[in-house]
Amino acid sequence: MYQVKRISRSEFVPIRNLSYHVRIWGTPTPGKAPLVMVHGWMDVAASYQFVVDAFAQDRYVIAPDWRGYGDTDSGAIDNYWFPDYLADLDFLLDHYAPGQAIDLVGHSMGGNVVMQYAGVRPERIRRLVNLEGFGMPASRPSQAPGRLAKWIDELKKMHAGELDLKAYDSPQGVASRLMKTNPRLDQHKADWLAQYWARANADGKWSIMGHPAHKITNAQLFHVDEILELYKRITAPVLAVEASDNSLDQWWQGKYTLAEYHERLKSVPDVQIALIAEAGHMLHHDQPEKLAALIEQFIA
Repeated sequence: MYQVKRISRSEFVPIRNLSYHVRIWGTPTPGKAPLVMVHGWMDVAASYQFVVDAFAQDRYVIAPDWRGYGDTDSGAIDNYWFPDYLADLDFLLDHYAPGQAIDLVGHSMGGNVVMQYAGVRPERIRRLVNLEGFGMPASRPSQAPGRLAKWIDELKKMHAGELDLKAYDSPQGVASRLMKTNPRLDQHKADWLAQYWARANADGKWSIMGHPAHKITNAQLFHVDEILELYKRITAPVLAVEASDNSLDQWWQGKYTLAEYHERLKSVPDVQIALIAEAGHMLHHDQPEKLAALIEQFIA
């Protein structure tokens, strides 16, 4: 199994009526911005362990499990709204870095969160790193009726248990599933990740630590014009990191392209794009050393 180089500790913080689980590496350093790292969809904070281990210098790193993921409460809710992530992050920073600008990293869904948050609270961000947080295809008002109907239908399916995540017989089953999803992930890392992605349930099976409501279609349409207004308000330098495997084009099959994403990034006042070779969407698993070097150079 993968051998950890930098040990983390767990903390639980009361945020908006939830007990938020936060993973911490290192200790605060006077005069140095904390590094906050937020994960993506169906991921957990521990996923950043490989990158933290690859940093050349010790850093104070704060990484929460988003609501309904990992060891953070899901609360008495049956769906998730994107603005909640922005508010959760703001409350989290009030706790860990009041009155202090931070360095912020977000992957995938988390990358979209940090890009929007930086437009809402530009004064709170010193440097921003977006790891494959591409956003979504542009929507049309005519899609609203169908989107809302689909959202309601999927809520019913979730309450009927039809969206429950598959449980596995053992952590090894979880590791195999992780490697199937990401062929670049080796056995040692997969075995280590499995113990944080899943836990044993009452039936002795291993359940993924993600609420099934995360699978429900967002009832809100994606308004590109609103996103661009947020991008325009970002004052921190931004590093947009992409993997050499073009996941965006693979996902959307022409409905949304990498070229469109790059066009949107032109609204960000200070942005640079970096490419990591031999990596897929889970680039923090595939090439943690290369990613750690990029992040450290950018936030130095």
